[in-house]
Amino acid sequence: MAGNWPRVLSIQSHVVSGYVGNKSATFPLQVLGFEVDTINSVQFSNHTGYGYWKGQVLHENELAELMDGLHHNRLDHYTHLLTGYVGSASFLKQIAQVVQQLRKINPNLVYVCDPVLGDNGKLYVPEELVGIYRNTILPLADIITPNQFEAELLSGGKPIKSKEDAWNNLLGLASNWNGDRKASVTINIPKIPLSFTGSGDLFAAVFLAWMTKSNNELKTSIEKTVSTLQAVLKRTYQHAKESGKTGMFNLELQLIQCKNEIENPQVSIEATLL
Repeated sequence: MAGNWPRVLSIQSHVVSGYVGNKSATFPLQVLGFEVDTINSVQFSNHTGYGYWKGQVLHENELAELMDGLHHNRLDHYTHLLTGYVGSASFLKQIAQVVQQLRKINPNLVYVCDPVLGDNGKLYVPEELVGIYRNTILPLADIITPNQFEAELLSGGKPIKSKEDAWNNLLGLASNWNGDRKASVTINIPKIPLSFTGSGDLFAAVFLAWMTKSNNELKTSIEKTVSTLQAVLKRTYQHAKESGKTGMFNLELQLIQCKNEIENPQVSIEATLL
């Protein structure tokens, strides 16, 4: 690995047009000083929210071939692994093999797992993936970034009851363990009255970056991550309003336009350390 630059392998979806999956994660990570190699679990023309898309799905044997090529040329020394959308059980099981391969090369590898399962009470992957995540993948992960629905599924279906004011704000909850010490924070996030695609992928990537840059300081990391998301979503919302249209194309994340905000987020919302 050249120099001291952190190097991320990101395995998630890819779209030709728009910003979800690897398209949502790569640019912010690069802006924040990370080398990023990508493997696309799927390659689609656009995200599925458009209702019509075309493309290809990577299979587990093809993932293994790519990893073999990297290993043969000694290109598989990574500081981080980031995973997002996976559509099949066999591919997800192969990711467990990838983690083990990468940790043989670098035992200090940090694995950030965004367990993309569904949202608002609805699964959009096969149900069998829930058990694989719970029993095989999560024990390998250092950081996980589930939404509320995913957290409920992965904790065995236990309902998570949020605070009363979460009806007026989105409530972010984060915790980490350092040896026998636990840190927990909450952060209230103002709602923007539109739905965006790719924001979860962006969150996982930016949180990976700031946890690394802050030496795992949870409060700082969640504040900078949320402030970045707010800047991007507000810019995207404003773009959609100015265009007079709120169709899928006009709601694609305005990542390039927010380069400065991604690189130097201005913390506008403070987290509460519990």
